[in-house]
Amino acid sequence: YQPAPLSEKTLPDTFVVHIDVLYKDPVIYSIVSGDEKGYFIIDSSTGIVRTKKNLELEDFPAIFNVRATDSSTASIFNEVSVNVTVIDENDFPPVFPSSLLEARLEENLPATQIIQLEAEDNDTGRNGFLTYGILSGDRQKFRIDEATGILYSTTSFDYEEEPTEYQVVIYAEDDGIPEKKRGYCTVVIKIID
Repeated sequence: YQPAPLSEKTLPDTFVVHIDVLYKDPVIYSIVSGDEKGYFIIDSSTGIVRTKKNLELEDFPAIFNVRATDSSTASIFNEVSVNVTVIDENDFPPVFPSSLLEARLEENLPATQIIQLEAEDNDTGRNGFLTYGILSGDRQKFRIDEATGILYSTTSFDYEEEPTEYQVVIYAEDDGIPEKKRGYCTVVIKIID
């Protein structure tokens, strides 16, 4: 059996899986091995497995064995393994060291790197894997490398003819389960004469 993955925040007494046998006489279900830490309990007459206590992510995946025994003859039985996986929840959003940054950019430069943004996420695995994007700001004049967080200009600026200050709101987004989370940072770009 391979039941649907459980969340690390699964509460005790949550349904995990229903073990069922094709057999003419009543059977008694029991967990016989693999659940040394006591995470699961099985109803001896229905074969329904439930969680017994809170799950610790580092103890999973776990494989335990369930035995179905003939209720009148203990020597007649069969066993099956149950493979339970637990998903690390996306607990933390990405965080930038500062929510407001200032960058200076000389006029008349060709397209160039302006600043590298770097957010942190205290989750592990895909829940902590970050990509970057521009939430708002002039997308014709600025772009961000979604993998590195480097903000670039895409054109040159004229101090006398154009605005001398731009605001670009950057987001960092994790690849979290069950939902993605974002953190934000505003970059004020000042054009220098």
